[in-house]
Amino acid sequence: MSLLESVLHPTEIVTIVKFFSHATRTPPKFPRNTLFICYDFLDQTSRSFATVIKELDEELRDAVCIFYLILRGLDTIEDDMSIPTGRKLSLLRSFHEKIYEPGWNFTENDKDEKDRLLLVQFDAVIDEFLTLKEEYQVVIADITRRMGGGMADFCSKRVSTQEDYHLYCHYVAGLVGVGLSKLFSASGLEDSSFAGMDELSNSMGLFLQKTNIIRDFYEDLLDGRTFWPKDIYGLYVKDLDDLTKPENKQKALACLNHMCLDALTHVTDSLDYLSRIQNQSVFNFCAIPQVMAIATIAEVFNNYKVFSGNVKIRKGLAIRLIYEANSLENVRSIFQEFMYKFVLKNNANDPNYIKISQTYGKVLQYCETNPKLKVAAKKPSDMELYIKYAAIVILIALLYQYSQRQSQIV
Repeated sequence: MSLLESVLHPTEIVTIVKFFSHATRTPPKFPRNTLFICYDFLDQTSRSFATVIKELDEELRDAVCIFYLILRGLDTIEDDMSIPTGRKLSLLRSFHEKIYEPGWNFTENDKDEKDRLLLVQFDAVIDEFLTLKEEYQVVIADITRRMGGGMADFCSKRVSTQEDYHLYCHYVAGLVGVGLSKLFSASGLEDSSFAGMDELSNSMGLFLQKTNIIRDFYEDLLDGRTFWPKDIYGLYVKDLDDLTKPENKQKALACLNHMCLDALTHVTDSLDYLSRIQNQSVFNFCAIPQVMAIATIAEVFNNYKVFSGNVKIRKGLAIRLIYEANSLENVRSIFQEFMYKFVLKNNANDPNYIKISQTYGKVLQYCETNPKLKVAAKKPSDMELYIKYAAIVILIALLYQYSQRQSQIV
């Protein structure tokens, strides 16, 4: 049904056809069974990241896959509320050591924990980690240590202040960006300067994490997990669950928009980071999550549905973004497109109306003044898109008529 929602969006229909016509890829070869197991777990645990990881150049592919699975294992321990606190804290703080222990696994997760099997067969991930180049191992172990320590710190306290919020997002997402940049540098596919680009790498991770936290508000609330800082929601309501009450609708929207405004402070850093990438596979890997995030933040902004369910972008739109996010010019156009949709939803009665408008202006100004972002992508005209769309509709109708005639003959 979600793909049918794209019928009224010709650009998405055209891109869906293109995407699936080029969707056949040569299956990767696995020299070891443990590597096959790792990529199987990658498919099971991440529908979104699995595809872009597999498209990385061979030099980086396995390292990023193992990096992702190790952090996923760490996150699975942190998420499981059935693990006694003392045991959990010990595991989080020592997880970076476990990845050097051949044969280690973990079987104490709750039976309903969705990624439990990854930790049960974690020895396969360790085996593959130990085959990586030493420079990759050092980066992965260091980020795992820092992330595990940060997660342990937040096991005993809640996100309350904006400082807490930024720090939590740094531990669970910003450090991922930092680690990836160091892997890019160590691979030789990107400049050595990426190894020291911690600030931009962190900011790019924060944009993704903050967008997810905003989008997942209702789901997290039902699970008893809260990440919106009281520094922000306390300006509008007393308790976080007050945001879901109908009588607080306008306050809830103002709070939501405030959270979105905070997330948008990372947009120019994301564009700056993307403008420095040279390798095409690395660019695609980094750009796709960023364009998904800008589309998502535009969707959730001023959208009251956030307080009653999970708001997602259309699948057709997601496919279009994946297909188009292959150049800096295209990414620039995508960011401008969704920033414009964002500002169109800005309400003059919102207490942050002026700040939101100013942020929109800053992003546009950045796109115009950054030399690498000045050249706009060439896009087909509306007429060209509608002609292609009409051709597809006619083709589908002809195929349907043909099938009906064949069934009558039979």
